[in-house]
Amino acid sequence: MTIKMSKDDAPLDSAKPSELLGSAELLESVVTAPITSPVAFFDLDLTLLEVNSASLWVKREFKRGRLSIWHLMRATYWLGVYHLGGTSLEAALLSGISTLKDQAVDEFNERVRIFYEEEVSHRVRGGAYDVLEWHRSRGHLCYLMTNASAQLSSHFIEPLSLDGALCNHFEEANGLLTGRPAQRLCFGEGKLISARQLLKTSNISLDDCYFYTDSFSDLPLLEEVGHPYAVHPDRKLRQHAHDRQWSILNWDK
Repeated sequence: MTIKMSKDDAPLDSAKPSELLGSAELLESVVTAPITSPVAFFDLDLTLLEVNSASLWVKREFKRGRLSIWHLMRATYWLGVYHLGGTSLEAALLSGISTLKDQAVDEFNERVRIFYEEEVSHRVRGGAYDVLEWHRSRGHLCYLMTNASAQLSSHFIEPLSLDGALCNHFEEANGLLTGRPAQRLCFGEGKLISARQLLKTSNISLDDCYFYTDSFSDLPLLEEVGHPYAVHPDRKLRQHAHDRQWSILNWDK
């Protein structure tokens, strides 16, 4: 069941990429605006984007000989579970990050830039722009809330006029990636923790905020915000949204 949204309380239901930086600078570049108004958090893959960027990245890396067939099969399996509403993706994320061990940061950043331009920059859902504009017109801040990397997330900030991003950061040492995350993974419960940390020095509460996602794995944050929205939800989230009478949105147009 799709719940109608009121004109006053909810957004419309349709309805120059950032310069590459090192990891420390990326941390500053993707979380920028002071929190002085409600935040609208947006998941990236299969929410703002009509595709899963991780799936496209894995296939691209395999074709270029940077991933083994074992890593491809493992990633394909976990992404399939995730798309069906599975919530246990941490092991797959850590495995994926581990494949980056000893890669040069500058070279990796350049690969991500090219990937963004060729594979995902044109895959933003049409209706997402209407919702982003709805929030901006009301003075809300707009943040990515994604398990994508800081390298990829940074490229969406300027084109979508976002105020920042909460995402995954990779540890580096001496110009090389270590194959480990630099902080707690921004996934599942980690997204809720990241949102709380963002707001902790402000007068804004999660009850004032919005969250848009396709994935049941994002339930911890969905349950805490005052305005949860299921966008092209997976099977488990669709059922949960129906049970909770949350709005179910279609952003394709």
